[in-house]
Amino acid sequence: MSALTLLTREECGLCEQMLAELTRLRSRHALPALQRLDLDTQAAPELQRRYALKVPVLLLDGVMIASGRLDAGELLAALARAERAPGPPGL
Repeated sequence: MSALTLLTREECGLCEQMLAELTRLRSRHALPALQRLDLDTQAAPELQRRYALKVPVLLLDGVMIASGRLDAGELLAALARAERAPGPPGL
């Protein structure tokens, strides 16, 4: 199953808006579990460097699929692609 990670900052209005949109979307669609990380205090230094000026950032299996604003259609399409992708050999 895929994993979603939302990188946020304290007092970030766009971050709260994206979280609210994800919550609404979750009420209508089966979404993977969402991990929320504060970019400044909980995220790895590599993530801090890469996304410092882009929050909020939504990652699907570690790959950015949204920054600033959520495109629900793109998220659902990315999840569908991830489900169709073949698993590791031998599974």
